[in-house]
Amino acid sequence: MPGKPPVPGKPPAAGEGAEPGPDAPEEPEPPAPPRKGTIRYQEPGQTVPRPPTLAEQRARQRAEDEERERERVALEQAERKSRVRRRVLIGGGVTVGVVAVLAVAYAAAKPKQMTAHCVSKDQVVVNEDYCDENYVRSHGGHVSGGFIFLPGPGGMTQYHYNYGGTGAVGQTVSGGSSVKPPGAEIKTPSGKSIQRGGFGVKGSSGS
Repeated sequence: MPGKPPVPGKPPAAGEGAEPGPDAPEEPEPPAPPRKGTIRYQEPGQTVPRPPTLAEQRARQRAEDEERERERVALEQAERKSRVRRRVLIGGGVTVGVVAVLAVAYAAAKPKQMTAHCVSKDQVVVNEDYCDENYVRSHGGHVSGGFIFLPGPGGMTQYHYNYGGTGAVGQTVSGGSSVKPPGAEIKTPSGKSIQRGGFGVKGSSGS
């Protein structure tokens, strides 16, 4: 009841308007609501970038040093391969050049070989004895200006060598020339030597 004094030794009832004493426990305060995060927006041309830290600077410097080292190693390897390739090409060129020189020298030293056919003035291939000087002289013939003359039924018959042509006895010779090539090794179809190989060296028979 309002106005009723409290009974000594008895705590006041709830709702009776008693004030809390100094030893009364304090009621806990309600927890504060969580603070929301904030977002900082950077405006182009106005926001100043954060300077890198010392660790970031060292990491960047180390990455740049490693990149330069990789480039240096790659450049040295490329130069080494280029030097080896040039040496191989130069060596191959020298080898090819030496082989070419030797081939030319061998071709120049080796006499050209060809066959000489004895033909009539009509370019028909005849017996090779008709162009042999020993045979011609032993049968009353003679040699003059590269042409061979043998006596026949109608008088002297003319023969000469065809150099380099082809054909069998009784056939018209194909190709060749009546001019004896210097330096060539010339033989008749039977293998008799008309001119030995080498410039200025001639055999004992032929025209």
